[in-house]
Amino acid sequence: MKCLIVAAGQGTRLRERGLLKPLIPIKGSPLIERVMERGRAAGVTEFVVVSGYRGEDLRAAVDVLAARVGVAVSHVVNDEWERANGVSVHKAKALLTEPFLLTMCDHLVDPGIFQGLMALRPEPDSVTLAVDFNIERPLNDPEDVTRVKCVDGRIVHIGKVIRDFNAFDTGVFLCTPGMFAALEESQAKGDDSISGAMNVLAGWKKACVHDIGDRFWIDVDDPVAFEKAEKLLDAGQL
Repeated sequence: MKCLIVAAGQGTRLRERGLLKPLIPIKGSPLIERVMERGRAAGVTEFVVVSGYRGEDLRAAVDVLAARVGVAVSHVVNDEWERANGVSVHKAKALLTEPFLLTMCDHLVDPGIFQGLMALRPEPDSVTLAVDFNIERPLNDPEDVTRVKCVDGRIVHIGKVIRDFNAFDTGVFLCTPGMFAALEESQAKGDDSISGAMNVLAGWKKACVHDIGDRFWIDVDDPVAFEKAEKLLDAGQL
């Protein structure tokens, strides 16, 4: 199974640690390498990386990494990287004609989350989001994380500011090519985000959820989260 990594944005909240977020080292390895390590541990053999901001630098670094660890990487260029993250996913449409994993370059997760998604048999044209139902003692910032309302294994609503929610979005998905139709529908409505596409899929009854249980994950998008991630890596929890 291929894994699509979205790595096109600026990452301004971590600018103090480096100019290019995916290449910021955490415990000695670039963030994107940590993401790929976890995918490889779950059985991913090929990655598709979407670059945008300072894309030439990122692509060169990823090629060196891929050669060093012996993994296949395909590149997709997003020249509209200032738009929301769904645009990056849609740019990779031509390379993803079978079910694929989707994750972000700054989300570090237990490899078991990838494995759980890879073991599923997705419904036709559906997308399954790995969700965290631990909303009482969250590891991630509850004011920043994307919220999800789930009912009977499906997403009813997803977004940053929804009030009626019972889970958090981990940023890891098992997608079928149906994701691209949803992205196109959402973009036609003026929403370029992945969450917008997931809300479209929810309306189609094609947005499913996978409970990660007690597994750890963290969105490394600011200095506080970065320090938490370092501690989790030291403890062997990621």
